[in-house]
Amino acid sequence: MASSQGISWSIKEGSALDTFPVYVKELMAGGVAGGFSKSAVAPLERIKILVQTRTEGYHSMGVRQSLKRLLKHEGLAGFYKGNGASVIRIIPYSSLYFMTYERYKCWMLDNYAIFGTGPLVDLLAGSAAGGTAILCTYPLDLARTILAHEVVDAKASLESGSRNFIAQPRNSGIKSVLGGVYRESGVRGLYRGIGPTLMGILPYAGMRFCIYEELKRHVSEEHQRSIVMSLSCGALSGLLGQSVTYPLDVVKRQMQVDSGRYKNTWKAFTTIVSEQGWRQLFAGLGINYIKIVPSMAIGFATYDVMKLWLRIPPRQKTKSASTV
Repeated sequence: MASSQGISWSIKEGSALDTFPVYVKELMAGGVAGGFSKSAVAPLERIKILVQTRTEGYHSMGVRQSLKRLLKHEGLAGFYKGNGASVIRIIPYSSLYFMTYERYKCWMLDNYAIFGTGPLVDLLAGSAAGGTAILCTYPLDLARTILAHEVVDAKASLESGSRNFIAQPRNSGIKSVLGGVYRESGVRGLYRGIGPTLMGILPYAGMRFCIYEELKRHVSEEHQRSIVMSLSCGALSGLLGQSVTYPLDVVKRQMQVDSGRYKNTWKAFTTIVSEQGWRQLFAGLGINYIKIVPSMAIGFATYDVMKLWLRIPPRQKTKSASTV
C-alpha cells in the first residue's frame, strides 16, 4: 500500500523474482518507468515533434489549437501516432538507462574514490548511462520521429500541394520506416542525427540523475520513500536538465526527418539559425515544459516504487547482493 509518507508493499517472500540478479530487477524497474511516463504524455510529444520540424499548419499554433487540429484531421489515434515506436524504444532505453546508471555508479564508488560520493558521481554515471542507452536504441527513436512527423488527413483529402499532408500514410509502422531508411542509406542512415543526440543526451542524462539525487539528499530520511517527494524531485530534475540541452533536440529532429539536407550537426545548426531564425532552436519548448514535468515525475516516481516492490537493495548493499 502506498501513501504520501512511504510505500510499505513489495513482492512476497520466496517469489521467483527474488532469485533474479539485482541488475535484472533494475532493468525491469526502468522499463516499467519508461513505458508509463512516455505513454502519459504521448499527445504532447506528437505536437512537439510537429512544431520542431515546422510541419505545415502546426509550427505557428499553440498547444490547444494544435491538439484540436490533430483531432480534426486524424482523430484520437493521431494523438498516439508514433507512440508504439516510442514505447518500444523507451522500454529498452529506460531499462538500460536506469540499470547502467546503477552499475556505473557502483563501479565508480568502488574503484574511484577520487570522485567522492556526491553530485559528480551522479553526473558522470548518468551521462555514461544515457550514452549507452541511446546508442543501443537510436534507430527506434528515428522511426518514432518519422512516424510522428507524417501527418495524415483521416477525414478528407487535402490539397496535394500541402506539405506533409497525405491521404494515406507512407509508412505502415516501425518495420516499414526502418526498412526504407536502411534501403536508402544503409546502417549509417539508421543513426542519422546521432551527433546532436549524443551532444544533448550526455549532459542531459547526467544532469537528470545529478539533480534528482541531490534534491533527495536534502529530504529527511523518513520522507525518502514518499511518492510526492519522488514526483517533485523528478519533475524539477527533468525541467532543469531539458532547458540546457533543448536546442540540440530541435537539431536532431530536423536531421531525422530531412535525410539529404544536413551533412553534420554543425551544418544543421547553422542552417536552422540562418534560414529559420534562432527562435526555431526553441520551437516547442513551451510544449516540452508542459510535457517534461509529468513525464519525468512519473518516470522517477515509478522507478522508485518498482525498486521498493522488487526489493532492490540500497546502493551501499548492492555489491554483495548482485552476486545472487
